[in-house]
Amino acid sequence: MSSNLVKRSVTGILFVVVMVGCILAGPIPFAVLFALITALAVREFSSLANAYGGVRVNVAITSLGGAYLFLGAMACCTLASDARVFLPYVALLLYLLVSELYLKRKDPVGNWAYTVLSQVYVAMPFSLLCMLAFRVDPAASSVVYEPLLPLSVFVFLWLSDTGAYCVGSLLGRHRLFERISPKKSWEGSIGGAVFAVAASLVFARFCPFMSWGQWVGLSVVVVVFGTWGDLTESLLKRHYGIKDSGNILPGHGGLLDRFDSSLMAIPAAAVYLLAFDLY
Repeated sequence: MSSNLVKRSVTGILFVVVMVGCILAGPIPFAVLFALITALAVREFSSLANAYGGVRVNVAITSLGGAYLFLGAMACCTLASDARVFLPYVALLLYLLVSELYLKRKDPVGNWAYTVLSQVYVAMPFSLLCMLAFRVDPAASSVVYEPLLPLSVFVFLWLSDTGAYCVGSLLGRHRLFERISPKKSWEGSIGGAVFAVAASLVFARFCPFMSWGQWVGLSVVVVVFGTWGDLTESLLKRHYGIKDSGNILPGHGGLLDRFDSSLMAIPAAAVYLLAFDLY
């Protein structure tokens, strides 16, 4: 147990350092990190589908498509290109769909479903992160990189997880969703939300482009949808009968295990910001 704790701690620290460092370092490290994460996460999901879902997904092409979707979204958000940048991506998806007509596989509909799901469930949320990282400055007529906004989403999720664990361990009595995740409690979830809201007030202090109320609203949206994202991935693993989605992160499992909350929190944050014209 001691060895596993050390392994988890070291991996966790390195994970946070790399994430924070690349996000704060600038748009190029940000792009490289998340294009790689997107490709590897899609690969992990597609490999799970092939191993446990009884289907045959083209892992290489779906992974390539996920990375391209992220880079295409970044090109659009930075005004380096227009929507035509997505034409190769659409062609790739069409190839994956049409190819099933000729491959004569056992479950073509399942192959289609998991192929599309790999892009919608995994690749699209990471691509929407670009909408948080870049905004057009009307005064300067240029695109501004705002690293603290995408970073805030991950900070809210990390603190929410930490708070939920601490409060849940001490006070957890009422199960949140026992059928899927028996250890989660209402008390822990509320405690985690308090941690995230407190962090949002710190961001409001140093990031005045949104008011403190808007930052609090963002933190609540991230926590609520992050919890659903966590439960969704737990349901996926329960369906497959596995403990971890992979083993790329020693002591922590796979990328889907680490970014499960983000896969719903990022799109929800983007909708929140755009719906209320906050960014």
